[in-house]
Amino acid sequence: MMLYLDASALVKRYVAEAGSAEVNRVIAAADAVATCVISRAEVSAALAKAVRANLLPPDEAREALQVFRAQWVDLVRLQPTETVLSQADAMAWDHGLRGYDAVHLAAACFWQEMIAEPVTLATFDRQLWQAGPAAGLSVWPERLEPFSRL
Repeated sequence: MMLYLDASALVKRYVAEAGSAEVNRVIAAADAVATCVISRAEVSAALAKAVRANLLPPDEAREALQVFRAQWVDLVRLQPTETVLSQADAMAWDHGLRGYDAVHLAAACFWQEMIAEPVTLATFDRQLWQAGPAAGLSVWPERLEPFSRL
């Protein structure tokens, strides 16, 4: 399986929360794992926000960030080219997505076209999860309901 992770799925790899064990299993089962380079800033921002909200101790967040940064090179890192951003522009409008969610969707679609293999979009964002199949992607998880903070 070719797996694309948006930031909502990727952060679960580094912070123990609802869906973390499942994310680790799907990553282990994947032939390749990709994300857009915007995830680098999104994951860092999510960890910093968790500290500000007192959901994560600063030391734990720093450790998670260090592990994330060390494993960054293991991911297929897709660039938001003009072509990808043009597609994201249309997808944001067509699917009512936030900007970065549209970029993730466009990047996953671009990767699918580039490798000529089906790509599974892993996300815990309901709007992005709903837009994935409409854009020609499989989505994971199969159901979002089991994950409480969605």
